Amino acid sequence: MDYKKTAAEILKLVGGEKNVASVTNCMTRLRFNLNDAKKADVEAIKKIKGVQGVVTKNGQFQVVIGTDVGNVCEEIKKLGNFEENAAAESEEKKGIVAAFFGTLTAIFQPIIPALAGSGMIKALLALLVALKLVDAGSQTYQIFNAFGDALFYFLPFILAFSAAKRFKCSPYIAAVLAGVLLHSSFTGLNTGDPVRLFGFIPVTMVSYGASVVPILLIVWVQSYVEKFANKISPKPVKIFLAPMITIIVTGIIGITIAGPLGNLVGQVIAVGFNWLNDYAGWVIPVLMGTFCPFFVMTGMHYCFAPIQTIQYATLGYGTILGPGMLASNIAQGTAALVVGFRSKNKDLKQLGLSSGVTGLMGITEPALYGINLRLKKPLYASMIGGCAAGLYAGITGIHTFSSTTAGIFALPVYIGGDSFSNVINAAITIVISIVVTAIATLIIGFDDPAEEEAAPAVEEKQEEPVKAEGIKITIDSPLEGKVIPLSEVKDDVFSNEIVGKGAAVVPEKGEVRAPEDGEVASVFDTGHALGMVTKDGVELLIHIGLDTVELKGKHFDVHVKQGDQVKKGQLLITFDMEAIRKAGYDTTTPVLVSNTADYLDVLAKKEGKAGEGLITVLK
Repeated sequence: MDYKKTAAEILKLVGGEKNVASVTNCMTRLRFNLNDAKKADVEAIKKIKGVQGVVTKNGQFQVVIGTDVGNVCEEIKKLGNFEENAAAESEEKKGIVAAFFGTLTAIFQPIIPALAGSGMIKALLALLVALKLVDAGSQTYQIFNAFGDALFYFLPFILAFSAAKRFKCSPYIAAVLAGVLLHSSFTGLNTGDPVRLFGFIPVTMVSYGASVVPILLIVWVQSYVEKFANKISPKPVKIFLAPMITIIVTGIIGITIAGPLGNLVGQVIAVGFNWLNDYAGWVIPVLMGTFCPFFVMTGMHYCFAPIQTIQYATLGYGTILGPGMLASNIAQGTAALVVGFRSKNKDLKQLGLSSGVTGLMGITEPALYGINLRLKKPLYASMIGGCAAGLYAGITGIHTFSSTTAGIFALPVYIGGDSFSNVINAAITIVISIVVTAIATLIIGFDDPAEEEAAPAVEEKQEEPVKAEGIKITIDSPLEGKVIPLSEVKDDVFSNEIVGKGAAVVPEKGEVRAPEDGEVASVFDTGHALGMVTKDGVELLIHIGLDTVELKGKHFDVHVKQGDQVKKGQLLITFDMEAIRKAGYDTTTPVLVSNTADYLDVLAKKEGKAGEGLITVLK
């Protein structure tokens, strides 16, 4: 890959240097904060050689590259002269929940490589001790144990630096405040006797080594104190007065309020998950094994890292991420490999094999975006395999003793304690994930692009008489308006054709009419969506607007009920377009063939006026 060329093309198509507030990367994705996301040409970016896909979530524009992402990101920063610590957010408003998870992701994402590397050192050391190749009492063991354990013990320093970048305050002062928590003069006071500042302010003594929440709260407080200190400090003495005020004021608040409060929050979280592990230990691995691809798509998997770290600090092992992600990652890689072995398309075969191998190693984005999400059926198969393996992992109670990327090479992190049963069950989890996913992928199958090359020719000849070897079913539009392709719909479920293929209509009139003769299969209570089956057996889903389920039926009037036989042109639903738009909702209406898998192909009108021939189904 020509990193410089790829970087230049991406930077140009996201709207240029002036449209980029900041850019960073994780293991496989470029993460842009754009001033105006509408300026980015998503379809053109997807066509760049080396780009696996594009995702927009929580105000962040993400370009999936793969394992070369670091090199591409470096070139983009050079071309745009972006600062390494740029943390600017787009001006787009975010909800409280989105902002919270976005903050956790931004803080933990940069330290993931360090966590993974340190975790693997500890895992390999455990393996060497188990094989009796290294003596646990030797000096060599102690030295390498320090290599692997340093990050976890001094985690407040690492988090302080990362959090300061997010909260836009001095990372060096943040590191000093982390040092206060671990300094021997302070920790030496923890003898069991009451500790008081100035003789009357109580200080709750807490062991802050390997802690997570306390330092995050302290740096958050610092961000406000530092601004105030800079504002009140005279310019001639600001260079020392502002930092001094920040350290003293934040330090006092930290050891008396923020630190103990953060420790209490961490304990509550730990107790909650410990209870869940004791009484329903299989739940988390099953949920993570099944739905991890969607957590990865939204970046939410980083948000579980603080909870996992709290478990390590309180219990010495973790169950939140490792077992479920192991089941899911192996399943993702296996599904992509099966596609690679079975596909007749050379490009898809190469991508399937390469991304499948990296998926087995624990890096799943290339497999997820390049193969599984793109073809959809392999994604369903991987979810089945991940669920089965996650169930076994949960029932047997496997857990990790350190953090690293969840893949085949992560087996050593399951070594610990007095028994090998934990690592054996982890290996069985991998086998179950591979076997179940492979079988599910073979049974469900996938639509190989090599077998669909003739489809465009059929679309161009729609006016020709039906040939003996195929049948065309034409579906007219249920609404009046402008046709746009599903790829332009601002909802990943529809734009990625997860529910089915079809088209979308930007309505000009608030009426939905039966596009063909058929039967009403379902009517949502909220009136925003309706399913029907045409006389030819085509299952249609008409979804009026995006996220309009939140209106709870307001502005919608349904004129039919489930089981009604309807004629073409019959009024089904009326809706108040203007009221829906004023409420802040997009009225773009996807019209989908929900049983797409039953047909050779589903071709849709890409643009123009909605009317006759919106969708053509090839049987």
